[in-house]
Amino acid sequence: MYITITAQKIGKGFETYHSSVKDYVAYLEKENQEVEPEAQETFFDQKEDMVGPEKVISEIDGNTAKLKKHEPKFYSIVVSPSQRELKQISNDAKALRKYTREIMKDYAAFFYRDRTVTVDDIKYYAKIEHERSFRGFEKQVQENAPYRKQIAKLRNDLAKVERGALQGNPKAIQQEIHRLTQKASHKINGQMIVEGMKKEGAQSHIHIIVSRKDVTNTYSLSPGSKFKASETILHGKKVKQGFHRDQFYQATEKTFDHMFAYDRNFMEKYGTKKLYRQDPKKFVALLMGLPNNEKQLALKLLRKGGVTIPNIPTNKVQLAYKTLMKLKQGVERAIGSGGIEI
Repeated sequence: MYITITAQKIGKGFETYHSSVKDYVAYLEKENQEVEPEAQETFFDQKEDMVGPEKVISEIDGNTAKLKKHEPKFYSIVVSPSQRELKQISNDAKALRKYTREIMKDYAAFFYRDRTVTVDDIKYYAKIEHERSFRGFEKQVQENAPYRKQIAKLRNDLAKVERGALQGNPKAIQQEIHRLTQKASHKINGQMIVEGMKKEGAQSHIHIIVSRKDVTNTYSLSPGSKFKASETILHGKKVKQGFHRDQFYQATEKTFDHMFAYDRNFMEKYGTKKLYRQDPKKFVALLMGLPNNEKQLALKLLRKGGVTIPNIPTNKVQLAYKTLMKLKQGVERAIGSGGIEI
């Protein structure tokens, strides 16, 4: 499970979602343009399965009382189950909607306020997408980039040759383009992976738009607070503030495991990512100390994230630690990008 919470883009250079949620809603409607009406995914909330995009825009844009110009009006939560998790639920959209409604109860529960916050206080709209595309920062795109650059130049040269602006052998240029395409490290069905290409396999994920204000448009509920649990003075009165983000992430895992009888591996846990960054030696000790079947799966997930790790005997923890530290950059990239499906 890989989850991100991002504030609405605001200010200079972030004009895309500057004053309204409408551009973000339009972005989330992109998949519906390619499928028949009966197969389209609609927005939904805690109680309704079908909410029109116009209502999402009016409700989110209209729920911003007393927020300053440069304060986020809404937050985006993206929940990306791994392919193993999607396989557990047969990639079922109904199961994902049910899961969304449960984790929004978790979301509400981890606000630290003077009164209890429940999901009925949260104004949100969610939408399921079933496709993902490769982005520029991903390993496959970056490692293919030198080949793509050379091929782009060759295609430009070929166009010039064909219109007589450059001397050359078109057949030889096409053969070189083919050779470079075959040589590229990462391909799907013979096509070189580039930014924007659709990923293979189950890619279902959930986008959740959450209003900064509660449903009464009175209280601010910001998951972006840097405080976990603290008190401050507001208008001469002591008030509680904060959001337990780590606890929310961990709760979403437990909720999924409980709902769908999922046996979560060590490498799939949010706590594993934190442990690696905070105490890598303990991370390795725990990894090497896992029962053999679980350890082999954990190493497989690391390899899937692009980190090649040799088989190391369980009792040689120090050797394993040194090996992983040599691979530190790759491990960090795999964990940080969700490549190991945390």
